[in-house]
Amino acid sequence: MIVQACKNPVMNSVSVETAPQVVLDLTMLGQQVTAPAEHVECFPAPAGLTLARATTDELMSYCPVALQPDISTLVIEYEPDQFVIESKSLKMYLWKFKDREVFAEALAVEIADEVMNTCRPRSVRVHLTQRPRGGITIEAIAERKR
Repeated sequence: MIVQACKNPVMNSVSVETAPQVVLDLTMLGQQVTAPAEHVECFPAPAGLTLARATTDELMSYCPVALQPDISTLVIEYEPDQFVIESKSLKMYLWKFKDREVFAEALAVEIADEVMNTCRPRSVRVHLTQRPRGGITIEAIAERKR
């Protein structure tokens, strides 16, 4: 998984004192995690961060009709407000889809909703590209804005 960030010195910093406690309680970082996570965890965004991007080519799920495995590339790009996604929790969150029967389009929407509802960015864009099966590549894009 690759996490990239772009900086802009105009953005204000977030004080740890003003961040919700649930966000600051990073339960997975530095711990051995043996099961998928139901949600991503977030922490205060550093001052100047204007764009964050997480990419993986190992997202696994199953077709709900054919029950064949689907492997996808996923790009999550978001404009942080006060919080950013903690990468280990994202990895553990994505792990929950490995045995799940879900269409690529619904998966992109679910992931975008999770990021928007948990970390509350200004905007999020999820681009999921399912590897070809039967000669067809599926691309699904879900965007959310506040």
